[in-house]
Amino acid sequence: MNNSKPLAIQARDLTKSYGDNAVLGGVDIEVPEGTIFSLLGPNGAGKTTTVNILTTLIPANGGEAFVNGANVAHDADAVRKSIGVTGQFAAVDGLLTGRENLHLMGRLHHLGKRETKRRTEELLERFDLVEAAKRAPATYSGGMKRRLDIAMCLMGDPKVIFLDEPTTGLDPSGRRVVWSIVRELVKAGTTIFLTTQYLEEADELADKIAVLNGGKIVAEGTPEQLKRLVPGGHVNLRLARADQVARIAQVLAGNGDTDQLTVQIPSDGSVDSLRKILDTIDREGVQVDELTVHTPDLDDVFLSLTGHVPAQATA
Repeated sequence: MNNSKPLAIQARDLTKSYGDNAVLGGVDIEVPEGTIFSLLGPNGAGKTTTVNILTTLIPANGGEAFVNGANVAHDADAVRKSIGVTGQFAAVDGLLTGRENLHLMGRLHHLGKRETKRRTEELLERFDLVEAAKRAPATYSGGMKRRLDIAMCLMGDPKVIFLDEPTTGLDPSGRRVVWSIVRELVKAGTTIFLTTQYLEEADELADKIAVLNGGKIVAEGTPEQLKRLVPGGHVNLRLARADQVARIAQVLAGNGDTDQLTVQIPSDGSVDSLRKILDTIDREGVQVDELTVHTPDLDDVFLSLTGHVPAQATA
């Protein structure tokens, strides 16, 4: 964890049950300011419950949580004033125009008419919705609705934004637009708490990922750290000479293919592992034409940790 920045979100031993059904069984989370934290997990793992607790929508049964320094249970108003929330489905009013939706959010945030108008026009420009602003969202594409939804979320200038599966149902182009928006927000200092079932999304965006399964966090780290948890990583060497394949395969405990001039060596892809391989190659005087590193992807991590096949984004 990067402790050089203050924590925007902190949860300690969060629990939540509905009757005999334990949804969260002691969840700890730390999210530094200005970073993207992604919570992964299969359906029913407790992702939305965690978001609902952190955004003051439901109380936890145990533990405590803080957002921007405010206690979620005891200072909910302060938490709500500093956050924005975007759910799985765009929460826009289909009877209002895009501009009117933003004006409504301004009034809900008590911004005043002048500030509401200023923020509205600024956000319409920022999210490329100026031409569409006079139309009802019913005429928008899925990506446009999502852009409007995020713009509405920003009317209160939140320090922390919770994005609960924000790209569900979007095509690849729409997803990448949302990714670009998220990166811009973080660059400007906003903290993002992202839940998603699309592992490519977490891999692309997250500074840190936690995998939630059965109400407990079963692993956390950077995307690269998580990939190293799963066996199957290896380094491929393509040699210049066939007579060196068998020898270097034996020395490095790998598998050699003389016909293809290749050697496959088990490796976690770490710098230390690569350094040892390279030192051995130099010491043995082996001529290598090509070296490639293969590590498990987040799909492998997800399946290994949860036993579930991850959701796939569809075009």
